[in-house]
Amino acid sequence: MEKSPVLIPKPKPLKPHNDPLHIIKTRRTTHKRPATIAGPMVRYSKLPFRQVCRQYDTDIVYTPMILAREFVRNPHARLADFSTNSNDSPLIVQVGTNNVMDLLKFVEMVSPYCDGIGINCGCPIKEQVREGIGCALIYNRELLCSMVKAVKEKYGEMLRLETKIRIHEDWDQTVRLCRDLCFAGVDWITIHGRTKNTRSSQDSNFEAIRYVVDRIHDKEVPIVANGDCLQWGDVQKIADITGAHGVMAVRGILSNPALFSGFKKCPWSCVEWFWYYTLEFGGLPYQLLQHHLYCMLENMEVPRNLIKDLMNIKGTSELLDWFGDHFELRRYGEPRFATCADIPWKNQ
Repeated sequence: MEKSPVLIPKPKPLKPHNDPLHIIKTRRTTHKRPATIAGPMVRYSKLPFRQVCRQYDTDIVYTPMILAREFVRNPHARLADFSTNSNDSPLIVQVGTNNVMDLLKFVEMVSPYCDGIGINCGCPIKEQVREGIGCALIYNRELLCSMVKAVKEKYGEMLRLETKIRIHEDWDQTVRLCRDLCFAGVDWITIHGRTKNTRSSQDSNFEAIRYVVDRIHDKEVPIVANGDCLQWGDVQKIADITGAHGVMAVRGILSNPALFSGFKKCPWSCVEWFWYYTLEFGGLPYQLLQHHLYCMLENMEVPRNLIKDLMNIKGTSELLDWFGDHFELRRYGEPRFATCADIPWKNQ
């Protein structure tokens, strides 16, 4: 007996509210600011954290980078690497890949559940670069452009495609790469203002991004600037210097998911939302739960001795009890849930 073919759904229709390209192009007009984007973070930008960011004026959110080779071949990798829901939109799934075949299969599998695909061309990790993934792709223009062209020829306007790159030492190389990507059909380009070898402790080079923006002939392809967006004040500053349509935050939003709402420090409401989404959705490894809370409490300037105590806790139930001992932690549905900016200390 012949098996029935597996029917993979088509990408969901793009409308103004969930079309990332439309959002990036129009936010300056509709909201008087650049588009605000929470970038991909290895392991950390999973569903519960993405949902918290969406509570605080983040327009577009990325998944962590997912390796196409593992995802298309291993069902266990698919379960571990990607989860979403109907409220997780606009969503860009970032992929690490080094060939057209894996990329097309990956896009076929995830495109019904997201609003766009981002090809990672910026990861500087040596293991990835050795495999031709991440930063290696900015030195392999022909391959990168062939991957972009293959996806856009198959999906056209049904699916948005982005490339996230770093700058070259020679800025004109970056200009040539971006022009070729525009010709291949990319919808927008995110530029991280560091080279493959620039340490994160060194300043992001916004002048280099401006240099590229000013030389892209196809003005229909917007540029998003990435790097050193650590406070709300950085958003407009970066947009002004670079001329970019959007600004992406990574490290800044990890510590303060409310960065794009103008909070200088992480508000307590983020903690309550994060606890709610983590327990509601499940599946988040304990170490990630713990580290997210560590980043937020450290940003709130919780005393170091309490931060140390937090990091010594070994399980979710114990951690929840610890929060209940020290703070007024409200549950979803309770009065004043997620309305407090200051830390609601117990017995103070």
